[in-house]
Amino acid sequence: MLDFDWRPRLNTVTRNAWGLTFGDGIQAAEPTPSEQITQGLHRDLHRFGPQIGANPVLLVPPLAAPAQCYDLRPGQSLAAHLLERGRTPYLVDYGTMTSADRGLGFEAWVDDIIPEAVRHVSELHDGAPVDLIGWSLGGTISLLTGAAHADLPIRSISAIGTPVDYREITAIAPLRAIGRITGDRPLTAATWALGGLPAPVVQASYRVTALQRELTKPWFIARNLHDTETLARMESIDKFMAAMPGYPARFFHQVCTQLILGNTLTAGQFRLGSRTVELSALSVPVLAVGGTDDVIAPVASVARITDVLTGAPSVRFETAPGSHLGLLAGPGAKQTTWAHLDEFLSETAPQLV
Repeated sequence: MLDFDWRPRLNTVTRNAWGLTFGDGIQAAEPTPSEQITQGLHRDLHRFGPQIGANPVLLVPPLAAPAQCYDLRPGQSLAAHLLERGRTPYLVDYGTMTSADRGLGFEAWVDDIIPEAVRHVSELHDGAPVDLIGWSLGGTISLLTGAAHADLPIRSISAIGTPVDYREITAIAPLRAIGRITGDRPLTAATWALGGLPAPVVQASYRVTALQRELTKPWFIARNLHDTETLARMESIDKFMAAMPGYPARFFHQVCTQLILGNTLTAGQFRLGSRTVELSALSVPVLAVGGTDDVIAPVASVARITDVLTGAPSVRFETAPGSHLGLLAGPGAKQTTWAHLDEFLSETAPQLV
């Protein structure tokens, strides 16, 4: 009979149990090395790794999500993957939102923050066009920026888990039903008073969308106390959700009135102040990826993008397994979402120099 040494496994279980309860966690954070290039209010620009070649990529986060969504940990970092593929990834970080930012809406990002970042990154690469990658509402912001500013040096836009048809999002169906009767006030009155949607509310809302994960978490931990890598992935997601900032009041109001209740993107339009941005004006190649297990941006909602970008030279739609965050940074993202990105970026910039 084989003599099985159970002591290493017991040591791992004990260490992981301690880390999750009384210790400092399973693994310390290991962010991909980066350098801050510029600093400004809600617009800190970072570059991962050295400046190489003429193939810059700008990672555009959504609001109400930490910028580290693109660099959770080793193996869950799109930024590190892009570096490995010979590209130069940049990230614009909005920082924390407070009640003083209550007046910031989509205009601030579409007309100012993102265009400034695109121009600066392009200048650092001798005028080379920039590939934009946006997750969730970061994809919405990227698409609107490209449509509103045809003069920007944008090579392509990739929208990951970016909803277009909000009628297809079952989780917000009750809000849409109430809104048809009452308008937007029940959704937005409190946020105007507070200056925005507070971070704890955003964090709780995200947890509700992953209710099964939250309910089964104790059993998941018990079954995987011997598996440090699995628990480290779980821990990175928990830390990510705990760091979610809030929405500025005006931005949240626009999300409610135009996206959730108005569903304006299905008509290819979005109002910015006194003007309307037409998505048909977007004239660069676009990739959209929808997650088969995503309840925040279901596949049917994401797929509608192929109907509204009528001016783009190509609109490629792909699906991949994963939840909303898992689509971007899950354990299988490298073989699915990131592989779609690699192929798409190679098509738009076939020669890495």
